[in-house]
Amino acid sequence: MKTDNRPRAAMSWSSGKDSSMALYKILESEKFNVVTLLTTVNIDYERVSMHGVREELLQMQADACDLPMLKVKIPKESTNEVYEEAMQKSIDELKRQKVEYMIFGDIFLQDVRDYRMKMMKGTGIEPVFPLWGENTSKLAREIIDAGIRARISTLDPRKISTDLGGTDFNYEFLSKLPEDVDPCGENGEFHSFVYNAPFFRQPINIRTGESVMRDGFYFTDLVPA
Repeated sequence: MKTDNRPRAAMSWSSGKDSSMALYKILESEKFNVVTLLTTVNIDYERVSMHGVREELLQMQADACDLPMLKVKIPKESTNEVYEEAMQKSIDELKRQKVEYMIFGDIFLQDVRDYRMKMMKGTGIEPVFPLWGENTSKLAREIIDAGIRARISTLDPRKISTDLGGTDFNYEFLSKLPEDVDPCGENGEFHSFVYNAPFFRQPINIRTGESVMRDGFYFTDLVPA
């Protein structure tokens, strides 16, 4: 078996389009050996935090990427201290796997980037931001043109219409966004689930389930078809 001498990296995986695009760019660059996905999961709901995606679908994504999944498990009433403790355990596991870099899909929120840098400081794992500073109008189109297919799983009804819940992230979706909404939803206007990407071994068949309001957000349940 051929040895891969590239530095080992973990992908901070949200299950959505931005982390998918970040991973796509990293894989295209061939600079890193991506060895695992890292995702925060709510253990009470068994879903990806904020995105509301079923843990079952998350595992299907990992299988499609042919990568293992490391889960940061937190309760629904998690404090920042509880989250950081759970994250530290995951970082310790990544260090045991000789991971040197962590890839993030953040685009322009400086406070989020600063927090990532703080969490990684002193761990021996260096953060990488392949999408940082990109124009989100251009990036949204690049995501679609790259063949990344995603469906809207969560949205903020104060920012965009609930009619867009469960629809695909495509040019039609972009055309329906109000002018003050970021095309990539970087300000938390919406989140998505990727069901196909250029690096997937096969697409994930899903159907759109029921939608509910919870904690001020509109969640659309996506179900394995």
